[in-house]
Amino acid sequence: MAASALFILDLKGKPLISRNYKGDVGLGEIEHFMGLVLQREEEGALTPLLTHGKVHFLWIKHANLYLVATTKKNGNASLVYSFLYKVVEVFCEYFKELEEESIRDNFVIVYELLDELMDFGFPQTTDSKILQEYITQEGNKLETGKSRVPTTVTNAVSWRSEGIKYKKNEVFIDVIESVNLLVR
Repeated sequence: MAASALFILDLKGKPLISRNYKGDVGLGEIEHFMGLVLQREEEGALTPLLTHGKVHFLWIKHANLYLVATTKKNGNASLVYSFLYKVVEVFCEYFKELEEESIRDNFVIVYELLDELMDFGFPQTTDSKILQEYITQEGNKLETGKSRVPTTVTNAVSWRSEGIKYKKNEVFIDVIESVNLLVR
């Protein structure tokens, strides 16, 4: 069974990361997921596989995140679940802890990892040691021991050191485009 798309959601059901591998399930389908979870919780019949129309949601909850794989086909669900748990394991090795903040701080690495972990919906390279050879960027490790004051209280900008002044404010953006084409 191939997963059509993979989503990482926060506790409210808002997508933090989405990766569509096959394109047969629309990215808007994930909006039905939290409604199904809440409905089934109220009924006391929450299952690890939820269905809305023809779309199947295979999901796990880790800390304050939902990892959801979607598909329209029947197949080996245990493969998808073992893959989701392997994704959690790989992310924990890269970011120390898998939480909403670590996903937001490392979204570029998360997308690179998702591209290497799965190809066209089929699990590929799931060994973290091999992945570290391909993806050489260091992730921002989340430190949980420190108490943090919210930046809204201090009005501090998290990515900019204080006291730096520039004569010119400039932004440089590299735009890289690629086109994949298959001619039959």
